[in-house]
Amino acid sequence: MSKEIDKSRVISIILGGGKGTRLYPLTKERSKPAVSFGGKYRIVDIPISNCINSGFKKIYLLTQFNSASLHLHISNSYNFDRFSNGFVEILAAEQTLEHSGWYEGTADAVRKNFIHFKTQKPTHYIILSGDQLYRMDLNDFMDQHIKSGADVSIATIAVNRRDASGFGIMKIDDEHKITEFMEKPAPDLNIDDWKIPEASRDPMLPKEKEYLASMGIYIFNADTMEEILNNDKQDFGKEIIPMAIKTKKINSYIFDGYWEDIGTIRSFYDATLDLTNVKPQFNFYDEREPIFTQMTNLPPCKMNHADLTACIASEGCVITDSMISHSVIGIRSIIESGTVLDGVITMGADFYESDEEKAKNKETGTPNMGIGKHCHIAKTIIDKNARIGDNCSINVSGKKYENGDYGNFYVADGIIVIRKNVVIPSGTII
Repeated sequence: MSKEIDKSRVISIILGGGKGTRLYPLTKERSKPAVSFGGKYRIVDIPISNCINSGFKKIYLLTQFNSASLHLHISNSYNFDRFSNGFVEILAAEQTLEHSGWYEGTADAVRKNFIHFKTQKPTHYIILSGDQLYRMDLNDFMDQHIKSGADVSIATIAVNRRDASGFGIMKIDDEHKITEFMEKPAPDLNIDDWKIPEASRDPMLPKEKEYLASMGIYIFNADTMEEILNNDKQDFGKEIIPMAIKTKKINSYIFDGYWEDIGTIRSFYDATLDLTNVKPQFNFYDEREPIFTQMTNLPPCKMNHADLTACIASEGCVITDSMISHSVIGIRSIIESGTVLDGVITMGADFYESDEEKAKNKETGTPNMGIGKHCHIAKTIIDKNARIGDNCSINVSGKKYENGDYGNFYVADGIIVIRKNVVIPSGTII
């Protein structure tokens, strides 16, 4: 790491995003960063862990929608000792004498919190997204930023022409200086002159990946940040960066690792199930750079005879006489005998039911927490604390649903999402 900066004067800011409508209904009662991921984690654990593993331990998380669950997770997970000078602090939108409204965009969210940031006397700000899956050595990012002499550095990733239409695209020169920015170029627009220069191109990069897309991850010099936010512009990608390119030196940091925006149900589903592959694109099993999360003190997963293929089973699960393939099983999941799961993500439960509660369930005909006996479920996300009765069939009958809300469940791109806390009666076919 460059000796030119003091890490204690670098502020990391994680943007919690808006209402998370593309991840609905997983975001109905929680913010995007608080959505469960990988069985035992939350999405927000990824950027926080990148910061901690890189030694940047002054972390603010900006959010405004459904933040109660996120507050609880952060307070239970990230407690630095008094000698580290580190913290993870949530800054939810608040009314002050200067500001009376919500965050109006990413840049607006940062601007409204300068009063909190400036007390740390920062030299640099690292801006991160709260809904992306990646591992990045932020030390290397910072080193390149310092060496380039840039006012701002933007993390970019190479994409093909088809994907380029979904991103902000950067044009760079042979020294990685960004000279132009284009927001989501139309598919039929000729952008050949925006291709990565050969002098800046990694020889290992696939030939079809010819353009640089912004990852929404930035490093700002502190004085530059304060200067270019001294206006009413609302968004970094659409307004602040295009404006800054005209007057500031903006550098591109080309990231060559795995990166996935998990802002939709489809991308969330695909990224989660990829974890079950023999060599997943994102590896949780790296002791040198762990992904941190809440310590639950749950017992190991218990298998009362089960046939599992390409699965992740989290702490506290109890699985009995079931066949499970290509699935991620969340904490405290109870799966009863005779059940078959294929391509299923369960987010588990927040608590175990007592014997008394189970007896009451029997009296009222309410299924116990978890998945009952002889169920067959495929291509489904089961949110927390769901109760699925015996002999239920979900997404295996061949019935096709249009995208949308169906009460106890939601459909997106053929993926069924069973809502949090719902009861699916025995014998239900979806």
